[in-house]
Amino acid sequence: MAGGVFELRRDAITGWWVAVVVDRAYEAPRFARQAQPLTGRECQNCTSARLAEPWIRTLRAHAFRVAGDERGARDGEPQPGLGLVADVGAWLTIVAPHEHHGTLATETPQVVIRMLELARRTIADARARGGTEYVQVVENRGREAGALTNHLCLDVYDLPQIPHRVGEELGGSARYVIREGVCPYCRLVREEVASRERLIFEDAASVAFAPYASRSPFELWVVPRQHQADFGLASDAQLTSAAETLQKVLRLLDALGDPPYNLVLHTSPLHQRVDETYHWHWEVHPRLREIGGLELGTGLPVNPVSPEQAVAELRARAGLDRTEWPP
Repeated sequence: MAGGVFELRRDAITGWWVAVVVDRAYEAPRFARQAQPLTGRECQNCTSARLAEPWIRTLRAHAFRVAGDERGARDGEPQPGLGLVADVGAWLTIVAPHEHHGTLATETPQVVIRMLELARRTIADARARGGTEYVQVVENRGREAGALTNHLCLDVYDLPQIPHRVGEELGGSARYVIREGVCPYCRLVREEVASRERLIFEDAASVAFAPYASRSPFELWVVPRQHQADFGLASDAQLTSAAETLQKVLRLLDALGDPPYNLVLHTSPLHQRVDETYHWHWEVHPRLREIGGLELGTGLPVNPVSPEQAVAELRARAGLDRTEWPP
Protein backbone atom coordinates (compact mmCIF):
# COMPACT_ATOMS: atom_id res chain seq x y z
CA MET A 1 0.00 0.00 0.00
CA ALA A 2 1.37 3.39 -0.98
CA GLY A 3 1.95 5.94 1.75
CA GLY A 4 -0.35 8.89 2.04
CA VAL A 5 -0.09 12.59 2.83
CA PHE A 6 -1.15 13.38 6.39
CA GLU A 7 -3.16 16.61 6.45
CA LEU A 8 -2.95 18.02 9.96
CA ARG A 9 -6.36 19.38 10.94
CA ARG A 10 -7.05 21.23 14.16
CA ASP A 11 -10.24 20.82 16.18
CA ALA A 12 -11.48 24.40 16.63
CA ILE A 13 -13.02 23.58 20.03
CA THR A 14 -10.41 21.48 21.86
CA GLY A 15 -7.36 22.62 19.91
CA TRP A 16 -6.32 18.99 19.41
CA TRP A 17 -4.77 17.96 16.12
CA VAL A 18 -5.75 15.07 13.85
CA ALA A 19 -3.78 13.58 10.96
CA VAL A 20 -6.20 12.94 8.09
CA VAL A 21 -4.99 10.96 5.07
CA VAL A 22 -6.21 12.94 2.06
CA ASP A 23 -4.55 11.49 -1.03
CA ARG A 24 -5.35 7.80 -0.80
CA ALA A 25 -8.26 6.19 -2.65
CA TYR A 26 -10.94 4.74 -0.40
CA GLU A 27 -10.52 0.97 -0.12
CA ALA A 28 -13.83 -0.45 1.09
CA PRO A 29 -12.46 -3.91 2.06
CA ARG A 30 -10.14 -2.29 4.61
CA PHE A 31 -13.14 -1.01 6.55
CA ALA A 32 -15.57 -3.88 6.04
CA ARG A 33 -16.16 -4.98 9.62
CA GLN A 34 -19.52 -6.33 10.79
CA ALA A 35 -20.55 -6.04 14.43
CA GLN A 36 -20.18 -9.45 16.06
CA PRO A 37 -22.74 -10.63 18.62
CA LEU A 38 -21.80 -12.26 21.90
CA THR A 39 -22.22 -16.03 21.89
CA GLY A 40 -22.76 -18.63 24.58
CA ARG A 41 -24.05 -16.17 27.13
CA GLU A 42 -27.54 -15.94 28.63
CA CYS A 43 -29.11 -12.48 28.34
CA GLN A 44 -29.27 -11.17 31.89
CA ASN A 45 -31.44 -8.26 30.80
CA CYS A 46 -34.10 -10.71 29.62
CA THR A 47 -33.85 -12.90 32.72
CA SER A 48 -33.94 -9.88 35.06
CA ALA A 49 -37.34 -8.66 33.87
CA ARG A 50 -39.94 -9.35 31.19
CA LEU A 51 -41.07 -5.77 30.61
CA ALA A 52 -42.81 -4.50 27.48
CA GLU A 53 -41.20 -1.05 27.68
CA PRO A 54 -37.70 0.32 28.37
CA TRP A 55 -36.56 0.29 31.98
CA ILE A 56 -33.51 1.15 34.10
CA ARG A 57 -31.41 -1.63 35.63
CA THR A 58 -28.73 -0.94 38.25
CA LEU A 59 -25.65 -2.97 37.40
CA ARG A 60 -23.54 -1.64 40.24
CA ALA A 61 -24.25 0.96 42.90
CA HIS A 62 -21.13 2.82 44.12
CA ALA A 63 -19.28 1.56 41.05
CA PHE A 64 -16.26 3.88 41.20
CA ARG A 65 -13.47 3.78 43.76
CA VAL A 66 -11.51 7.01 43.78
CA ALA A 67 -7.95 5.87 44.40
CA GLY A 68 -5.98 8.71 42.79
CA ASP A 69 -2.21 8.34 42.46
CA GLU A 70 -0.21 5.58 44.09
CA ARG A 71 0.76 7.58 47.16
CA GLY A 72 -2.77 8.79 47.78
CA ALA A 73 -4.18 5.30 47.42
CA ARG A 74 -1.59 3.92 49.85
CA ASP A 75 -1.96 6.63 52.48
CA GLY A 76 -5.71 7.24 52.16
CA GLU A 77 -5.14 10.92 51.43
CA PRO A 78 -7.79 13.18 49.87
CA GLN A 79 -7.45 13.45 46.10
CA PRO A 80 -7.44 17.02 44.72
CA GLY A 81 -10.72 17.69 42.94
CA LEU A 82 -12.10 14.24 43.74
CA GLY A 83 -12.77 14.32 47.47
CA LEU A 84 -11.88 11.47 49.79
CA VAL A 85 -11.13 7.96 48.63
CA ALA A 86 -14.53 6.25 48.50
CA ASP A 87 -16.90 4.08 46.52
CA VAL A 88 -19.19 6.47 44.68
CA GLY A 89 -21.31 6.88 41.58
CA ALA A 90 -23.18 4.11 39.78
CA TRP A 91 -23.27 1.98 36.65
CA LEU A 92 -26.77 1.69 35.20
CA THR A 93 -28.21 0.46 31.95
CA ILE A 94 -31.33 1.63 30.11
CA VAL A 95 -32.75 -1.59 28.75
CA ALA A 96 -35.01 -1.99 25.72
CA PRO A 97 -38.10 -4.20 26.15
CA HIS A 98 -37.85 -7.93 26.73
CA GLU A 99 -36.07 -9.83 23.93
CA HIS A 100 -35.29 -6.67 21.93
CA HIS A 101 -31.90 -7.75 20.58
CA GLY A 102 -31.95 -5.62 17.44
CA THR A 103 -30.17 -2.36 16.75
CA LEU A 104 -30.92 1.22 17.64
CA ALA A 105 -31.27 1.92 13.92
CA THR A 106 -34.03 -0.66 13.43
CA GLU A 107 -35.85 -0.28 16.77
CA THR A 108 -39.27 1.38 16.81
CA PRO A 109 -39.12 5.17 17.23
CA GLN A 110 -41.30 4.95 20.34
CA VAL A 111 -38.77 2.71 22.12
CA VAL A 112 -35.79 4.89 21.16
CA ILE A 113 -37.56 8.05 22.29
CA ARG A 114 -38.43 6.40 25.60
CA MET A 115 -34.83 5.29 26.11
CA LEU A 116 -33.62 8.86 25.59
CA GLU A 117 -36.31 10.10 27.98
CA LEU A 118 -34.91 7.75 30.63
CA ALA A 119 -31.39 9.07 29.92
CA ARG A 120 -32.66 12.62 30.35
CA ARG A 121 -34.33 11.69 33.63
CA THR A 122 -31.24 9.90 34.93
CA ILE A 123 -29.12 13.01 34.35
CA ALA A 124 -31.66 15.23 36.12
CA ASP A 125 -31.91 12.81 39.05
CA ALA A 126 -28.11 12.66 39.44
CA ARG A 127 -27.96 16.45 39.56
CA ALA A 128 -30.65 16.58 42.24
CA ARG A 129 -28.89 13.97 44.39
CA GLY A 130 -25.46 15.63 44.28
CA GLY A 131 -22.27 13.80 45.17
CA THR A 132 -21.10 13.08 41.61
CA GLU A 133 -19.89 15.30 38.77
CA TYR A 134 -20.86 13.87 35.40
CA VAL A 135 -23.23 11.36 33.77
CA GLN A 136 -21.90 9.56 30.68
CA VAL A 137 -24.41 7.81 28.39
CA VAL A 138 -23.10 5.37 25.78
CA GLU A 139 -24.20 2.58 23.47
CA ASN A 140 -21.70 -0.15 22.59
CA ARG A 141 -22.75 -1.91 19.40
CA GLY A 142 -20.99 -5.23 18.80
CA ARG A 143 -18.37 -7.20 20.66
CA GLU A 144 -15.55 -5.16 19.05
CA ALA A 145 -17.00 -1.99 20.57
CA GLY A 146 -17.10 -3.41 24.09
CA ALA A 147 -20.69 -4.67 24.19
CA LEU A 148 -21.38 -7.05 27.07
CA THR A 149 -24.82 -8.10 25.84
CA ASN A 150 -26.77 -8.48 22.60
CA HIS A 151 -29.75 -6.75 24.21
CA LEU A 152 -30.32 -3.19 22.98
CA CYS A 153 -29.35 -0.88 25.83
CA LEU A 154 -27.70 2.40 26.77
CA ASP A 155 -25.10 2.21 29.53
CA VAL A 156 -25.09 5.09 32.01
CA TYR A 157 -22.09 5.91 34.22
CA ASP A 158 -22.60 8.34 37.10
CA LEU A 159 -19.02 9.54 37.54
CA PRO A 160 -17.24 11.27 40.45
CA GLN A 161 -15.16 13.39 38.03
CA ILE A 162 -15.49 15.19 34.70
CA PRO A 163 -13.91 13.05 31.94
CA HIS A 164 -10.78 14.43 30.29
CA ARG A 165 -12.32 14.67 26.81
CA VAL A 166 -15.38 16.54 28.09
CA GLY A 167 -13.16 18.81 30.17
CA GLU A 168 -11.19 19.73 27.06
CA GLU A 169 -14.44 20.53 25.24
CA LEU A 170 -15.70 22.64 28.14
CA GLY A 171 -12.53 24.70 28.35
CA GLY A 172 -12.10 25.02 24.60
CA SER A 173 -15.72 26.00 24.07
CA ALA A 174 -15.54 28.68 26.78
CA ARG A 175 -12.35 30.13 25.27
CA TYR A 176 -13.98 30.10 21.84
CA VAL A 177 -16.99 32.05 23.12
CA ILE A 178 -14.72 34.64 24.77
CA ARG A 179 -12.66 34.99 21.60
CA GLU A 180 -15.39 34.81 18.94
CA GLY A 181 -18.52 35.79 20.83
CA VAL A 182 -20.47 32.74 19.67
CA CYS A 183 -20.89 29.10 20.73
CA PRO A 184 -18.60 26.98 18.51
CA TYR A 185 -21.21 24.24 18.19
CA CYS A 186 -23.85 26.73 17.05
CA ARG A 187 -21.38 28.03 14.47
CA LEU A 188 -20.54 24.50 13.35
CA VAL A 189 -24.22 23.77 12.77
CA ARG A 190 -24.65 26.88 10.62
CA GLU A 191 -21.44 26.36 8.64
CA GLU A 192 -21.95 22.65 7.99
CA VAL A 193 -25.51 23.28 6.77
CA ALA A 194 -24.29 26.10 4.54
CA SER A 195 -21.36 24.21 2.99
CA ARG A 196 -23.06 20.76 2.88
CA GLU A 197 -19.64 19.21 2.25
CA ARG A 198 -19.78 17.07 5.39
CA LEU A 199 -23.52 17.20 6.02
CA ILE A 200 -25.41 13.95 6.55
CA PHE A 201 -28.87 15.07 7.66
CA GLU A 202 -30.79 18.07 8.96
CA ASP A 203 -34.29 18.79 10.20
CA ALA A 204 -35.87 21.66 12.11
CA ALA A 205 -34.21 20.68 15.40
CA SER A 206 -31.07 18.62 14.66
CA VAL A 207 -28.09 18.54 12.30
CA ALA A 208 -25.85 15.52 11.62
CA PHE A 209 -22.42 15.86 10.01
CA ALA A 210 -18.90 14.46 9.93
CA PRO A 211 -16.64 16.84 11.90
CA TYR A 212 -13.80 18.52 10.01
CA ALA A 213 -11.17 17.07 12.37
CA SER A 214 -12.69 13.58 12.55
CA ARG A 215 -10.57 11.35 14.77
CA SER A 216 -11.61 8.07 13.15
CA PRO A 217 -13.20 6.84 9.89
CA PHE A 218 -16.88 7.76 9.56
CA GLU A 219 -17.09 9.63 12.86
CA LEU A 220 -20.44 11.48 12.92
CA TRP A 221 -22.02 14.07 15.23
CA VAL A 222 -25.66 14.87 15.94
CA VAL A 223 -26.02 18.42 17.28
CA PRO A 224 -29.25 20.26 18.20
CA ARG A 225 -29.84 23.56 16.43
CA GLN A 226 -31.07 25.24 19.61
CA HIS A 227 -28.27 26.17 21.98
CA GLN A 228 -28.43 24.14 25.18
CA ALA A 229 -25.71 22.74 27.42
CA ASP A 230 -27.62 20.18 29.46
CA PHE A 231 -29.29 17.14 27.88
CA GLY A 232 -31.14 16.75 31.17
CA LEU A 233 -33.10 19.90 30.23
CA ALA A 234 -33.78 18.95 26.60
CA SER A 235 -37.35 19.59 25.51
CA ASP A 236 -39.58 16.78 24.30
CA ALA A 237 -39.27 18.15 20.76
CA GLN A 238 -35.45 18.21 20.96
CA LEU A 239 -35.37 14.72 22.39
CA THR A 240 -37.70 13.33 19.72
CA SER A 241 -35.63 14.97 16.97
CA ALA A 242 -32.41 13.58 18.45
CA ALA A 243 -33.89 10.08 18.54
CA GLU A 244 -35.14 10.31 14.95
CA THR A 245 -31.86 11.76 13.69
CA LEU A 246 -29.75 9.15 15.46
CA GLN A 247 -31.84 6.40 13.86
CA LYS A 248 -31.48 7.96 10.40
CA VAL A 249 -27.72 8.37 10.81
CA LEU A 250 -27.25 4.83 12.08
CA ARG A 251 -29.36 3.42 9.25
CA LEU A 252 -27.12 5.27 6.82
CA LEU A 253 -24.07 3.85 8.61
CA ASP A 254 -25.53 0.37 8.06
CA ALA A 255 -24.62 0.86 4.39
CA LEU A 256 -21.08 -0.06 5.49
CA GLY A 257 -22.35 -3.50 6.51
CA ASP A 258 -23.64 -3.11 10.08
CA PRO A 259 -20.30 -2.03 11.62
CA PRO A 260 -19.53 -2.02 15.35
CA TYR A 261 -19.66 1.43 16.90
CA ASN A 262 -19.75 3.46 20.09
CA LEU A 263 -22.44 6.10 20.51
CA VAL A 264 -21.67 8.68 23.22
CA LEU A 265 -23.53 11.65 24.65
CA HIS A 266 -21.56 14.74 25.64
CA THR A 267 -23.50 16.99 27.99
CA SER A 268 -22.75 19.55 30.68
CA PRO A 269 -21.35 18.57 34.08
CA LEU A 270 -23.88 18.18 36.85
CA HIS A 271 -22.77 21.13 38.96
CA GLN A 272 -20.97 23.60 36.69
CA ARG A 273 -22.75 26.55 35.09
CA VAL A 274 -21.78 26.36 31.44
CA ASP A 275 -25.14 27.32 29.92
CA GLU A 276 -23.67 30.01 27.67
CA THR A 277 -20.57 28.17 26.52
CA TYR A 278 -21.36 24.47 26.09
CA HIS A 279 -23.71 22.55 23.77
CA TRP A 280 -24.81 18.94 24.24
CA HIS A 281 -24.37 16.58 21.31
CA TRP A 282 -24.14 12.91 20.35
CA GLU A 283 -21.07 11.36 18.71
CA VAL A 284 -20.95 8.13 16.68
CA HIS A 285 -17.57 6.40 16.48
CA PRO A 286 -17.49 3.31 14.22
CA ARG A 287 -14.85 0.76 15.21
CA LEU A 288 -13.40 -0.05 11.81
CA ARG A 289 -9.68 -0.47 12.42
CA GLU A 290 -6.93 -0.99 14.97
CA ILE A 291 -4.85 1.77 16.55
CA GLY A 292 -1.32 2.10 15.13
CA GLY A 293 1.99 2.90 16.75
CA LEU A 294 2.00 6.53 15.61
CA GLU A 295 -1.21 7.16 17.52
CA LEU A 296 -0.10 5.27 20.63
CA GLY A 297 3.29 6.93 20.66
CA THR A 298 2.15 10.50 20.05
CA GLY A 299 -1.51 10.71 21.03
CA LEU A 300 -2.15 12.08 17.53
CA PRO A 301 -5.27 10.44 16.04
CA VAL A 302 -4.73 9.20 12.47
CA ASN A 303 -7.82 9.02 10.28
CA PRO A 304 -7.30 7.14 6.99
CA VAL A 305 -10.67 8.31 5.61
CA SER A 306 -11.32 12.05 5.37
CA PRO A 307 -14.73 13.20 6.61
CA GLU A 308 -15.55 14.55 3.15
CA GLN A 309 -14.75 11.16 1.63
CA ALA A 310 -16.72 9.37 4.36
CA VAL A 311 -19.86 11.41 3.69
CA ALA A 312 -19.54 10.88 -0.06
CA GLU A 313 -19.14 7.14 0.48
CA LEU A 314 -22.16 6.89 2.78
CA ARG A 315 -24.30 8.82 0.31
CA ALA A 316 -23.12 6.73 -2.64
CA ARG A 317 -23.84 3.46 -0.84
CA ALA A 318 -27.30 4.67 0.10
CA GLY A 319 -27.95 5.90 -3.46
CA LEU A 320 -28.30 9.53 -2.36
CA ASP A 321 -27.04 12.69 -4.00
CA ARG A 322 -26.12 15.94 -2.27
CA THR A 323 -29.72 17.18 -2.20
CA GLU A 324 -31.31 14.05 -0.71
CA TRP A 325 -31.51 12.93 2.90
CA PRO A 326 -31.63 9.42 4.32
CA PRO A 327 -35.12 7.96 4.77
